[in-house]
Amino acid sequence: MSLSAHIKPISYLKANAAKIAEELKQEGEAYIITQNGEAAMVVQSVAEYEKTQETLALLKMVAQSERSVEQEKTHDAKTALKSIRARLNCHE
Repeated sequence: MSLSAHIKPISYLKANAAKIAEELKQEGEAYIITQNGEAAMVVQSVAEYEKTQETLALLKMVAQSERSVEQEKTHDAKTALKSIRARLNCHE
């Protein structure tokens, strides 16, 4: 991803919104929009946003799992399967 090619002032976004929307759909590369010479926002396609959110959710799950391991809040597979089977039998 070459961010330098996709850094534009807010006036460019205003004047070229449809063009940018099409580029985002085709290329997927986000735009960094500046205001008064400073980065103000990132504009990206919905598809890329959804991918980012999915990635963040997975990373949170990994972090939670790592904390559980560190805090010794884990069970071996045999114990976990026994617990699952017990719950399934209760709901039948």
